[in-house]
Parts: sequence; structure tokens; C-alpha cells
Amino acid sequence: MATEEQNAEPTVEKVLQKSDEDPDGESAEDEDETKFVEWDPSGRFGRTTTLLGRGTYKNVYMAFDEEEGMDVAWNQVKVAGLPREEKQRLLSEVEILKELDHKNIIKLYHSWITTDKDEVSVNFITEACAQTLKKYSKKLKTNLDLRAVKSWSRQILRGLDYLHSHDPPIVHRDLKCENIFVNQNQGEVKIGDLGLAAALDNQRTKSVIGTPEFMAPELYDEDYDERVDIYSFGMCMIELVTHECPYSECSNPAQIYKRVSQGVKPEALDKIIDADLRSFIMKCISPIEKRLTAKELMNDPFLDKGSGKPREVKQHTVVEEEPEVARPGGTKQMAVLPEKKGGSLDFRVKGRILEDKTLRLRLRIGDASGHTRTVEFPFNTDKDSSYSVASEMIEELQLPQSDIRTVMNEIENEVKFL
Repeated sequence: MATEEQNAEPTVEKVLQKSDEDPDGESAEDEDETKFVEWDPSGRFGRTTTLLGRGTYKNVYMAFDEEEGMDVAWNQVKVAGLPREEKQRLLSEVEILKELDHKNIIKLYHSWITTDKDEVSVNFITEACAQTLKKYSKKLKTNLDLRAVKSWSRQILRGLDYLHSHDPPIVHRDLKCENIFVNQNQGEVKIGDLGLAAALDNQRTKSVIGTPEFMAPELYDEDYDERVDIYSFGMCMIELVTHECPYSECSNPAQIYKRVSQGVKPEALDKIIDADLRSFIMKCISPIEKRLTAKELMNDPFLDKGSGKPREVKQHTVVEEEPEVARPGGTKQMAVLPEKKGGSLDFRVKGRILEDKTLRLRLRIGDASGHTRTVEFPFNTDKDSSYSVASEMIEELQLPQSDIRTVMNEIENEVKFL
């Protein structure tokens, strides 16, 4: 008889912690966890008590495929008390998964129904992925390289292109980092949780469904196509690089709806300084008539494997530059000409208005030796003041507080002319 300890369901955090502490999985505790408490009717798949995920109606357990000798995910849904729409959603997920076969889509291996003491359960076996992309990216927060983000993006887009190229097209409708899974050892990314997916028989679908923070404006109008997934993908990109859920500044879905319907972008977008990355995201979350398809985005120069040097994704970019250039006659001058002086430093503030009408300010500082540093910040004319932004710039570049007034004046003069 199984003990209470054996039947206990460890949290995802404990499972991940255990894998970090004992990567070879040879401890006695790990041996206990591999004991099977349930088998599928064919005897091929054995379920453990290790919980990989939990939803309102669905539990996902670690299981083992005896035939192929690999870990799988055992999805189990108790049907009793399940609302009619949830039952339909469950059947939809199983039926859609049966038709799909792509390396960037979670694969379905087997499904069946069990009845035990008047309790009906729907079970289906899928690929097992250790973590969601949301958890995995947060784990790498301080060391997240833009090349990794590009790799994940290419794989997600390949999966979306496969869904959207289906006949009829399949739209996910609830794409978010929590529904995207990663096998960290291979760096493979897979789209899962297709419970809200729908085949677009008439090329348009009409139901408001999804997670508000990731829902495209046209979803609220109940008249949309597969490009709603591209919008959601753009929001996933924002969350990946800022580690902040889009529209976290809103306290309820009604506020999110108001901002989305008015075309107001999430504040987290302002934290993305990399111009190429920001431009790529804007192509994803633009109005539907301007929004690119998955296939078009896969060919975007931003995702070119050979483009860009290794660099971390940062909210504020500070760059050490080689500022000296040779002038005729052999003398060296600063590549950035000073406009204002504060102490022994030369300051220059330049602003630009982006496509989405947001304002960016760049502060460039040169010292007496000819070296310059640059930092770029967003500037919200409704919320920010020259003092608050100048203070951030001074702190970022570790400059004397006495230089704040000089930077403030530069900001005010630049904003005045934009």
C-alpha cells in the first residue's frame, strides 16, 4: 500500500529544485517518485504522482512510455461537474492535437476515457517538457542573451505558421509564455495547451476568448482571423525580454480592454531600448491590417541567425564607445562634439519620436580624455518630468548629482523642439 508520503504531490518548484540538486536522478527519493500509481488500458504508459502542472479542471503528471523508454506527460481531466463549454474545449484540444505533427507543437500520443465509481476522466498522453517558457526565461533573467530570444521566436513562429497553414487554418487563441514549453537541454520550444484553439472554417471566427493581457483588439470585436496569434506572440516577446506581464499597470480586465481598444501599448514596451527588437515587436502588435503573418515574420532581418553580436537584453542600454577619430593633420578630436558642459564632462541630449509616437531620449557624455558613454531612456510627456528622467540617467551612468541640473536643461530644450 502506498504511503501518504508516496502519494503526496510535489510542487513544480520542488521538482525543478530536485533536478538541479541531483541531475543524475539517483537518489532514493527519486526512485520512490518513479513508482507508477496508474496505467493506461494498453499498459504502455505508467503515471507517477509527480505533478507537472495544474489547471482548474486538469492535472498534468509525469509519466513514462514503456514502449519508447521516455518521459511523457499524462493529462487527466475529471469530467464530473465540468461545464459544457469546458467539455467541448477539452474534446477540441484532443481532436486538434490528433491531427498535428510538428516539432514545435506539443505532440499527442494516446487518449482514452476511464470510469471509476461513477467518476469519468478524460486522459491523454503528450510530450513532456520540463518548464514553461515563462519560468525558464525568468530563471535566466540576469543572463538572457538576445540570441536565445531570437531562437525561441523562430521556433514559435514555425509552430504558428504550421497551425495557420493547416486546412482550414487553426488559431490558438490563447498563446502566452505559460502555454509555450521548453526542453532546456535541446533548446526546443513547443506550443501547447490548445484547449482554446479553433479551426477557421469560414476564415473568421466569432467568440471572445483568451487571456486579456495577450488578446488582440479585434478579438473583442468578435471578428478575427489567425493574426490574433501574432499579436499574442508580440506580447510574449515583451514578457520574455522585460520579465513583466503586458499591461501589469492595469488592475482588472476592464482597464486592459480600454487601453487595448484605444490602441495604448503596454508600459512594459517602453522598457525595451533595442531599436531592432522594438521594431520587430511593433510589427507583431500593429493593427490587424498592418500586422505581419508568421511566415513573413520568419523572414524578418531581425531573426537572421547571422545578425547581431552576443548581448544581454537590457531595459536601459549603456554603451562604452571608441570616441576618437583621426583628423587631417594627425590630431584627434572627439567623435561626439560637446554642446553643453557640466564640470569636466560634456553633455549632449538627443530625442526621437518612434512610430508609435513614444519619445526616446539619448544622453551622450564625453570626458576630457575623449571617451564617451551613451544611455537611452523612454520619456512619457504625460507622466515624466525632466528631473525624474535626468535623475535616472545620472544614476545609470554613476555621475555626480551636481550634473542633474545640466542634464535637466538639455532634456527640456530637446523636448521643446520635438
